[in-house]
Amino acid sequence: MMKIEDRIIETNRISGIVSELKQAGKKIVFTNGCFDILHFGHVSYLEEAKSCGDILIIGLNSDASVKRLKGETRPINGEMERAYVLCGLKPVDYVMIFEEDTPINLIKQVIPSVIVKGGDWRPDQIVGSDVVLANGGEVRSLLFKEGFSTTNIISKINEES
Repeated sequence: MMKIEDRIIETNRISGIVSELKQAGKKIVFTNGCFDILHFGHVSYLEEAKSCGDILIIGLNSDASVKRLKGETRPINGEMERAYVLCGLKPVDYVMIFEEDTPINLIKQVIPSVIVKGGDWRPDQIVGSDVVLANGGEVRSLLFKEGFSTTNIISKINEES
């Protein structure tokens, strides 16, 4: 079993890793997100994502990217801590941190067999769906667990403070 820190990979290493996995006949699933405060919705989503293939790779928004997308008070947890926690989850095989607002460059490097997002995303809205479809892959919108979000957790904590 690989150590957690060995599963947090730099983007310049992904091509070699993916090439080996594909040669071994592995079906690669890709998803992305901020994963700031992990909750039930995240874990059930990641389990479902993993069931779509053999290897689950997560593109994780960097701290700067989260701040641009979610506002100045986010993220709550730093990018390395978020990556480490994600790699501690059974369904997750690899995590890559990306600086851009979207993971399109990672998707172009990985060319996954399947790209997934939560059910609040229509398949045609999923960044990189065009790349995956053009390479014979699938795009899936997975179940969305209503009422579970990092924003809701932060609001609840603030209300109780």
